[in-house]
Amino acid sequence: MRLTRRGWVAVAVVLAAVAMSWQFGPRALNAVVVPLLVVLLAGAVVVARAERPRVSRRPLAEGFIGEERTAAVAIETDGAVAATVSDTVGDGLSAITAPHAATTLDGETAVSYDLRLEARGRRRVGPLSIVVSDVVGLVERRFEYEEPATVLVYPRVRALDSGPAVDRRTLAGVADRRTREEFDHLRTYQRGDPLQDVHWKSAAKRPDEDLVVTEYADDAAGAVTIAADCPADRDDGADEMASAAASVATALLERGAPVGLVTPDATQPPGTGRGHHRDLLGLLAVAGSGELPERDRRDADVVVRAGSTGTTIAVDGREIPFDRVFDTGNSDRTKRDDTRADSGPGSRSEVST
Repeated sequence: MRLTRRGWVAVAVVLAAVAMSWQFGPRALNAVVVPLLVVLLAGAVVVARAERPRVSRRPLAEGFIGEERTAAVAIETDGAVAATVSDTVGDGLSAITAPHAATTLDGETAVSYDLRLEARGRRRVGPLSIVVSDVVGLVERRFEYEEPATVLVYPRVRALDSGPAVDRRTLAGVADRRTREEFDHLRTYQRGDPLQDVHWKSAAKRPDEDLVVTEYADDAAGAVTIAADCPADRDDGADEMASAAASVATALLERGAPVGLVTPDATQPPGTGRGHHRDLLGLLAVAGSGELPERDRRDADVVVRAGSTGTTIAVDGREIPFDRVFDTGNSDRTKRDDTRADSGPGSRSEVST
């Protein structure tokens, strides 16, 4: 408990009145000092008796960069008390409306403000502070609440529908790959057949004849593994890596391919569906920099790498610059409806107190 600036002014007035009473008589003391002392003492009693408010935060739904969320706090008190509620907005977030409010806490009170998601990662809101004061504002008492709320911010997802047609076909062809179980026969190579199906041993034995490809008896859609990494010494490498990997994974999932992911921090087995998409985006939201073992890159179907010369997507030995294949005019295809819960808490802006 402490005096506010207004409280210190009141104390200064009381001291000045006491000094004046020595020169002009006790009437100056009675007219000024007594009322101020009563107010100060009453304020001190009210603030001292105020119990610590009980606070509960509303969870914040995950989302994409540029989306907005409402940070809401429910505050419960046993009686009416004047208070100023202030929250802390962490890095990677920005406050659209003021994260503080002067209000009267009485019973259960809701305080809220709007945020914008600015950068990927697990972002933090808090700690919260509540300053309780008397009605006149002479005495105050601060309560701190260290428990933060967190919000997961996904990386940017780009629409990979720009650049040369050969690049788009290469990326699209990854989703059409097949798992091989039983050899059936060889046939003549046709335009558009994947190079991985070419039977190179036969081609080596018959260099003057047409290429042949392998047909399999069981030819069902197979999984695609994406390996993503970047050097640790590149400041923005992790963000670009995450955006490129998220864009490729989204495009492949849209074409019906089961997609798995390997990063320097974690591994996600192949899968499909909205929930799996959210899992991949969540993993990439917190993925850091670092380099994968050569074996992981070699075993992957797609290798995303944010190197010193830019971010590339490697497929079948071909390196495609990431900034060449996404449409800069319509780059933020975030798939909000597909990845966000239908009625997730904190997913829409609400009025503040």
